[in-house]
Amino acid sequence: MKFDELEKVMRGYETAHDDYVPAGTYMIARIDGRGFTRLTKETCAFEAPFDIRFRDLMVETCKHLMNCGFKVIYAYNQSDEISLLFDLHINAFGRKLRKYNSLLAGEASAKFSLMLGQVAAFDCRICQLPTQNLVVDYFRWRNEDANRNALNAHCYWQLRKEGKSQNETTSFIEGKSLAEKEALLQSRDINFKTLPLWQKRGTGLYMLEEERIGFNPKENKEVISTRKILKTDYELPQGDAYSEFLWQLLKSDAD
Repeated sequence: MKFDELEKVMRGYETAHDDYVPAGTYMIARIDGRGFTRLTKETCAFEAPFDIRFRDLMVETCKHLMNCGFKVIYAYNQSDEISLLFDLHINAFGRKLRKYNSLLAGEASAKFSLMLGQVAAFDCRICQLPTQNLVVDYFRWRNEDANRNALNAHCYWQLRKEGKSQNETTSFIEGKSLAEKEALLQSRDINFKTLPLWQKRGTGLYMLEEERIGFNPKENKEVISTRKILKTDYELPQGDAYSEFLWQLLKSDAD
């Protein structure tokens, strides 16, 4: 078989299962750390249950992903998980799923590894959502999941620090209600409601318009200009207030 013919055949096999996201469909990339429990608790010994150093590494990874060739209007992080909401009209790489999954996983892995000084890996999958309502629901889900995970993590590590084994701790908190878990922490003088919001609600990154006061020497007067800045929000709202925040992001993207 001649080279040109061979190449045509091989390209056919290579792209036979290419999937594309239809135009008009929202895409959210879900990027998760692989084996991060061992990485953070054994290899690097980050403070449990939450460590600001680890949070900042994840935030910097988010910033990198927002500036590596994809138009992202919102990045959300909790623990070792990142969710990226793309502009509705993004057409990078022809909206090929294999490109988004491979490149975003690679970019996240490379950035985080370089900052940490250790090999770290992320996987990626694309969630396809046909309506804005479902986009809001997705981030509401992740926001509420962050709250539950934070409560479980504080309970788990508090009991581990008190000498309980992994199995004893898991069995002890399994099946307990949210109120019972909060009471468990309260009995140890830990008020879950007053813990830092970023631990309970995650961190959001998005663009904001900022006003700047300058001076026009020709007209000899102050002038106000605007520029877009990347906001890192460690105090996200919750519940309906979070939904309204998300609707505003979607509205600004549509404008």
